[in-house]
Amino acid sequence: MSKVKAKVLRFNQISVEAVFEKENELIKQLQNGNLDQALLLWQSDKPTLVLPSGNKWQKTEALETKLKKTGWQLYARKTGGAPVPQCDGVINVSYIYVLEEHIPYSIPNAYKDFCAILSSFFELFNIKVETHATPGSYCDGDYNLNIKSKKIVGTAQRVLLKKGGCKIVLAQACILVNVNVPTLVAPVNLCYEHHQQDDRAIADVHTSLFEHTQERPDIDELFQRIFTSFINHQKHKSS
Repeated sequence: MSKVKAKVLRFNQISVEAVFEKENELIKQLQNGNLDQALLLWQSDKPTLVLPSGNKWQKTEALETKLKKTGWQLYARKTGGAPVPQCDGVINVSYIYVLEEHIPYSIPNAYKDFCAILSSFFELFNIKVETHATPGSYCDGDYNLNIKSKKIVGTAQRVLLKKGGCKIVLAQACILVNVNVPTLVAPVNLCYEHHQQDDRAIADVHTSLFEHTQERPDIDELFQRIFTSFINHQKHKSS
């Protein structure tokens, strides 16, 4: 059996623009066969609202000005489905891997596998999470992780192709660690209002890790615990 080619990148503070470039570089390495999997852990260096692609969301000078007045930057990316706020206290995970040829791609199975890894991270704090949609949360989806029906993790996923036709899965998560939730959702609602969308994010349907544990690990320790969760999951799969 050939050795798995893997890479782990950690950024305690990095701009949204720079980290998406890093993510794209990792994807290219997997597409070219230089890597089999990669784990990217990061936290934004400045409060930044990430605007998704699509005609529904337009990056305009007027929106940038409104956000700037509230202390937020604006970044438009080429993918995504809804505005996502990035700031200190929000940890991001990008897990990129080549799907084994004999395994058919299944959206639910890929999400469940990813959520199982993230759930094991919370188990390290003796916290139980449930996977389900969270009405009223920003960037809501069926595979949020929740504590007592309050969203603590949002996930996303997309599939790309590798040379030769194999599939590459990009799984992403935003973990709320230590944030002021009303402050976090404010730029999202400002964006909704600017684009004349009826949706509004409700602060009270979100929660963060430090509300549920007395532990206060620093970001290096948090990154290490996330990494440990991935390693343990892979050991379990191979056993």
